[in-house]
Amino acid sequence: MFAGDTISARSEVIGLKENSNGKTGVVYVRSIATNQHDEMIVDYKRWVMAHKRDALALAPDATVPDFKKALAPDDMHIPDGLRFDDYDAVLAGSTDLWGAYEVGEKIDHVDGLSVEEAEHMMATRLYQNTAKVHFNQHVQAQGRFGRRLVYGGHVISIVRALSFNGLANAFHVAAINGGSHTSLIFAGDTVYAWSEVLDKAPCSGRDDLGALRVRTIGSKDLLCAAFPYKDDVGKYLSDVVLDFDYWVLMPR
Repeated sequence: MFAGDTISARSEVIGLKENSNGKTGVVYVRSIATNQHDEMIVDYKRWVMAHKRDALALAPDATVPDFKKALAPDDMHIPDGLRFDDYDAVLAGSTDLWGAYEVGEKIDHVDGLSVEEAEHMMATRLYQNTAKVHFNQHVQAQGRFGRRLVYGGHVISIVRALSFNGLANAFHVAAINGGSHTSLIFAGDTVYAWSEVLDKAPCSGRDDLGALRVRTIGSKDLLCAAFPYKDDVGKYLSDVVLDFDYWVLMPR
């Protein structure tokens, strides 16, 4: 995708499942975006929770689509002409290229970023998310939390930015395998992050580029030197806000 391209998208509902409370349900959606030449830019599946219009209405039979746990390296698209034979690691700010990372390695990204009200609202507008829960303090003041929620997409953006301290040459997200927002974020919270290398693979037919599969965990008001994640029974810790599994490309 390039500046000047015109992007359009269409979505198809591929599954529905009512939640046990009978008031909400999960909607599974596949979305495809194309450019002005009708070339596919991105194809992804996701799920969102939505309120039922009528809590007493009978729900349709549950249909849950089958998702891959992760994309394989060969599933990822590398644009023609993208070459890194003369990549300058000094100018990039880090000499750690693809070969420097090992599967199972954990990285504390160290830095923290505090979320401000005006900042998260501005970013959410840029994402074209119009949900009132992020914008309308007049209404949200009367709600369960008494304030606006920070949009989950903004949390992903913050955590991805923090990850460059330790993954400085992971310049391109090639695929997203999955992710979970595991706790709420409000203005005033400070976000930290750490990552684990889950897998690595050379890019097929390339000697200048490799792929890393990374899990990046975001926390709020909690330093990540101890790599916070889940408790002994496999439940996310209350201070963990994001679990994000993705592939990045990195020069070799």
